[in-house]
Amino acid sequence: MPVITDASRGHEVIDGFVAAVVEFPERPAIRCNGREMAYAELEALVRAVARRLGPRPGSVGVRATHSPGTIVGLLGVWATGGAYCPVDPSFPARRRQAMLAAAGCRLLLNAGTQPASAADIELQTISDRTDTNEFDELAYILFTSGSTGEPKPVLTPRRAIEASIRSLRDVFALTPADRVLQFASLNWDTCFEEILPALTSGACLVFHDDAYTGSWPRFLRMIESEQITVLDLPTAFWHELVHYLHDDGRPLPACVRLVVIGGEAASSARVAEWCTLETGHARLVNTYGCTETTLITHAAELHGPLAPPGGDSRTSSRVPIGRPLRHVIEHISGEGELLIGGPSLAAGYRGLPEATDARFVTIGPHRFFRTGDRVSRMADGTLVHEGRIDREVKIRGVRVDPAEVEAHIADHPAVGAVAVTGISVADHTALAAYVVPRSRASASGLDASIIDHLRSRLPAHLIPSRICVVADLAYTASGKVDRIRMKEVAE
Repeated sequence: MPVITDASRGHEVIDGFVAAVVEFPERPAIRCNGREMAYAELEALVRAVARRLGPRPGSVGVRATHSPGTIVGLLGVWATGGAYCPVDPSFPARRRQAMLAAAGCRLLLNAGTQPASAADIELQTISDRTDTNEFDELAYILFTSGSTGEPKPVLTPRRAIEASIRSLRDVFALTPADRVLQFASLNWDTCFEEILPALTSGACLVFHDDAYTGSWPRFLRMIESEQITVLDLPTAFWHELVHYLHDDGRPLPACVRLVVIGGEAASSARVAEWCTLETGHARLVNTYGCTETTLITHAAELHGPLAPPGGDSRTSSRVPIGRPLRHVIEHISGEGELLIGGPSLAAGYRGLPEATDARFVTIGPHRFFRTGDRVSRMADGTLVHEGRIDREVKIRGVRVDPAEVEAHIADHPAVGAVAVTGISVADHTALAAYVVPRSRASASGLDASIIDHLRSRLPAHLIPSRICVVADLAYTASGKVDRIRMKEVAE
């Protein structure tokens, strides 16, 4: 019996999944370390989760790991009309608790790593909250970095994820023959680019431990042995892959037909290098998007069978983020800031009306999200990223407000002042913290003490890669911290 309830009726993603179940019941929906789960098996587990949750459960926290159990939880929540809120068990306990509270979760679901039956599904009540109406139209709640030191819950409606997935299925051109690697963190919206187009197209979603070891030989052997056809990679990771393929003279496995990159600016040097390798059989697509605009909003074919004539030489100087997808309305302000409108916009930040009003604005008949990214338009109409208009940086493809990290470092009893900024390390961006010890506090061992302090409060991507203890911070003439001079002082 297809997993349709009154609460999920009309949910396009669930409808698409059900259609795949009906058409391809015996085809593998998920393959995890060589073990396959057919579409019919996945649907049965989703139904079991839906029965446990009951209709309209509101916002549901789901233990999120690289495993089939997370997919079962995600689809099970949606099948009941609930809002999905992933929680990484590796995050510090106080961070997890803050996320669940900020998202208004009443229930916490754990479907295990590779569930086989309803007996593997654990459901815990964590709040006595009874009003779930505010979550009726929501698909999920994810978090972005906030200047106060607390994560900001982004409310993403069903219509937003549905509009995005319709466009992505066109861009990716998935078929039931595709095998899509699940690589992105299950806590960031990039994972939905991998999961949802695949499971609404009859394709197979592949989990494999060798994807996350950091070993390039193991990664490439896994791609070949699993016959992966679609890779969706953070740009910084792709930069390292290009280095490895180039330095070792390795070809891109012939099974790969599409490589999607995004999360931060692509290096023109790495793109040029990619074009000299044995990669012409695969599409290389650069993408752009924000959590608040739901997955990808812009895409550019950089190399491969669908790249425009002359595309390779064009990207040798500047790498475009592309043109808007069909569901996107774009607007560029007089200052060059990119604003995104259309049906894929988030509803705002839960419980933070001032932050919502600051980033979501109305211009004419349309509502837009202020991305904070400065762009320019090339002669052919594609956009190029020109940097930020604010202090936010991208770390591992995730937007980070340095003020959030500063707030936690400032809580350390031996810290008198702190400034955090992004620094370039090889082909990626890392966080650096410049710390002034409190009067009479010892500078010896302060960097290690701060790291220990942060590990109990923040996830790994928010912990600075470099902590520099300095005598004083540098300031501009207007009295603001001069982060450019701080880098010079530390060096």
